[in-house]
Amino acid sequence: MATPGGTNRASHSLDKSITLPPDEIFRNLENAKRFAIDIGGSLTKLAYYSTVQHKVAKVRSFDHTAKAGVQQEADGEPLYEISVQEEITARLHFIKFENTYIETCLDFIKDHLVNTETKVIKATGGGAYKFKDLIEKKLKLKVDKEDEMSCLIKGCNFVLKNIPHEAFVYAKHADSEFRFQNTRPDIFPYLLVNIGSGVSIVKVESEDKFERIGGSSIGGGTFWGLGALLTKTKRFDELLQLASKGQHTNVDMLVKDIYGGAYGSLGLTGDLIASSFGKSATADKEFSQEDMAKSLLHMISNDIGQLACLYARLHNLNRVYFGGFFIRGHPVTMHTITYSINFFTKGEVQALFLRHEGYLGAIGAFLKGAEEDNPNQYSWGENYAGSSGLMSVSPDLNPMQRARSGTFDMLEMDRLERQLVNLPLLQDPSSYIPDTVDLTEDALAREYWLYCFEEALDGVVKRAVASQKDQPEAAERAEKFRQKYRHKLQTLRHQPFAYGSLTVRSLLDTREHCLNEFNFPDPYSKIKQRENDMALKYYQKVVRSLEELSWEQRQFALVRGILAGNVFDWGAKAVSDVLESDPEFGFEQAKQQLQERPWLVDAYNQWVERLKGPPHKCALFFVDNSGMDIILGVFPFVRELLLRGTEVVLASNSGPALNDVTNSELQIVTERIAAMDPVIQTAVKEERLILVQSGSSSPCLDLSRLDKVLATVVRERGTDLVIIEGMGRAIHTNYYAMLSCESLKLAVIKNSWLAERLGGKIFSVVFKYEVPSKAQGLH
Repeated sequence: MATPGGTNRASHSLDKSITLPPDEIFRNLENAKRFAIDIGGSLTKLAYYSTVQHKVAKVRSFDHTAKAGVQQEADGEPLYEISVQEEITARLHFIKFENTYIETCLDFIKDHLVNTETKVIKATGGGAYKFKDLIEKKLKLKVDKEDEMSCLIKGCNFVLKNIPHEAFVYAKHADSEFRFQNTRPDIFPYLLVNIGSGVSIVKVESEDKFERIGGSSIGGGTFWGLGALLTKTKRFDELLQLASKGQHTNVDMLVKDIYGGAYGSLGLTGDLIASSFGKSATADKEFSQEDMAKSLLHMISNDIGQLACLYARLHNLNRVYFGGFFIRGHPVTMHTITYSINFFTKGEVQALFLRHEGYLGAIGAFLKGAEEDNPNQYSWGENYAGSSGLMSVSPDLNPMQRARSGTFDMLEMDRLERQLVNLPLLQDPSSYIPDTVDLTEDALAREYWLYCFEEALDGVVKRAVASQKDQPEAAERAEKFRQKYRHKLQTLRHQPFAYGSLTVRSLLDTREHCLNEFNFPDPYSKIKQRENDMALKYYQKVVRSLEELSWEQRQFALVRGILAGNVFDWGAKAVSDVLESDPEFGFEQAKQQLQERPWLVDAYNQWVERLKGPPHKCALFFVDNSGMDIILGVFPFVRELLLRGTEVVLASNSGPALNDVTNSELQIVTERIAAMDPVIQTAVKEERLILVQSGSSSPCLDLSRLDKVLATVVRERGTDLVIIEGMGRAIHTNYYAMLSCESLKLAVIKNSWLAERLGGKIFSVVFKYEVPSKAQGLH
C-alpha cells in the first residue's frame, strides 16, 4: 500500500491515513467491555465485546375477553398494539490492520474508551511481546499473554461452528474462484496446517483436545527469505506478485526434460517437476526474478502439500484446513497448495481455506478471556452490515480494492438469543444446501437479482420512513440505510464471494441487517397489523363455505386457499405494486390470478391419494406472510389436519422480515381465531396445535440453523410431515432439500424472471409433494 504522506505512517492522524472514518472501523467502542489482541509480523488483529442498543418492534395484545375480541373487530379497533422498544444485544467486533497503524489505533481506542469493565487485555501472536509496553502504557490495561496455538484452534472451532460458508475450496480457473462448503453439524476431527514462518500441523479432535503432530522448518519464512536473496524485493506481497507473473518451467527441470516425454512405467507425466531449480545448474543464462519466484513458490507449496497429505493419511483425516500468513487469501498460494494436495491425494482430499483465517488468533484470545460468559453456549451470526467480507488480494485488482485490502478489515458477530441446530428431519445434514441458486457461480442470475434489489431500494426506503412517521429524523436514517445497502450491492457486484456464496437469501438478509443498523426494526409492522385485522373479518365466512363442500372439493379449495394467501407478499414487486395501488385487492381476486391446473410442478393428485390413507402423526408447518396468507390460507388448512387427528406445529419467524408473520404476532392471531373457532380453541387447549419460533429473522429458511426448542418439539412429537410455504422458504431455499419424512413445498412464483427460469409464467404454482425413498421402498 502506498505510504500516506510518504514518510512515517504512524505519525499521521488516523482519519487521514485510512479510507474509512475511525468511528466506522472501531464501532460501538464506548460500550466495549473486554479486549483481546493478536499481533503478527505485519498485521494486528483487535477483538472486543460490546453491547449494542437498538430498537425492536414489540406487539402486545389488547386485553379483551373472547367475546369482546369478536366485537372489537367490528368496532374497527386495531387487533394489537405495536410499540418500539430499546433492546440490548451482545456483539463481537474484530478489526484487522497493518502494524504501522498500531500506535494511532491505540490512541483512538484510549480516547473513546468510556467504561470498560476489564483491567486486562488478552494478547497472542509473536508481536505481543514486542508491543506489550506500548499497549499497557496507552490503554492502561495489563497484557495477559495467551498461547498462540491454543488461541488459533479455539478461533478456528468458533468460525467453523458459527459462520455458514466459512470454509471454501479455491478453483483458480473456474467461473467462481471460491467454492464455499456447508457448515457441518460436526466439525471434528480435522487437520489444521498453519503456514507461518515455518509449518505446524495440528490434529484437532474436539473443542479442547488438539495435538501438534508434525511440522517443517520450510514454510512462509523460507519462501520470503530465499525469495529476498534470489530477487531484489524484501516485501512478501511483492514477491507473490512476481511469482504470479513468472513461468516456473524456465527454471524447473521437468520429467520431459530428462526423458523426452512421460515416464510411463512410473506413471509420471512429462509436465511434472522432476527437480525444482534444476535448469539453473546447467543452463548458462540469467533467469528472470518472476520465474525464480514462481519456481520457489511451487517448491515450497509442493513440499507443504505432500507433508499435509502424508499426515492426513496417517491419521485418516479428510478435512484439511490451511492458514497462516503464507495463505492470507492470496490466490497464488491458495492455487499452488490446492494443486499440490490434489496431486498427492489423487483428488481424495480437498485443500480447504477459511474466509476469516486472519482473525483466528484474535477470536481465540478473546474467547479465553470471556470464558466466564461462556460464549460457546450461544449461537452467533455474522452481521453483514458491519463486516467487510472476504477481499480478493489478487495482483490484478483495481486500485480501490487493493487499497481497501491493505488497510482495515472488519468482522462483526451478533449473539443470537437462541441456540441454533439442524432440523432433525434433514436426510443428510452434511450435504444439505439451503439455497437453490448460487449467484456466485451463475453470472446471469447474479446480474438480474442485483439489479432487482437496486430497483427495489426506493420502495424499501419509502416504506421505512412511512413506518416511523412520528420521528422527524427517520428520513435521514433511511437515507443512510440506502447509501449503506447500495454500497454493499456494489461490493457484491465486484466481489460476489464477500460473504460466502451469494444467494437471494444473503441479499435479503444483508438488507435486513442494514435496516436494523439504522433502527428500522420492522418497516411492515403497520401493514401487517392492518392486513391481519382485515383477514380476521372473513375467517368465519371462509370456514363456513369450506364446510359446505364435499371432501374432494374441500381438499382442493384448501390448497387453493393457501396458494391465494401466498400471493399477498410485499417482498414481490409484482404484488407490492398492486397492493400499493389497490389496498382492497382481496382473497377471491388472488385466486383468479393463480395458474390453472396442471400447475408448473403438480403433485396434487398424489397428495390427495395420501390423504385417503391414515392421518399423519404430527405436521410441522413453516408459515410465511401475515394477513390473508396465515389467516385465510394456512389456518383453514391446519384446521382440516387437526380434524383428521394430526397434531400441528406452526413455526414462524422469531424476528421481523418483510411482511412475514412473527411468532409474537401469530400468538395474538391464534388467540383471536380460537375465540371464533371451537376446533382451533380445543386444539390449542389440548396442545395439539402449538406455536414455536423458528429462530430466524429472514424471509428465507435455513434448516441447518433452527431454534433448538423447535428441534426438540419435532423430535418429541414424532413429526412425519413438513410443510414449507412461500417463495422465500420453498423456492429460493429448500426447493431441493431432502427430508427423511413426507414433505409439501408450495408457493406461487411472483417474479416473472424466476418463473421463466423454471419454465413457467408469473403466478405459476409449485406444489411439490415428496416422499423419502426409504418410505417408498428401495429403488
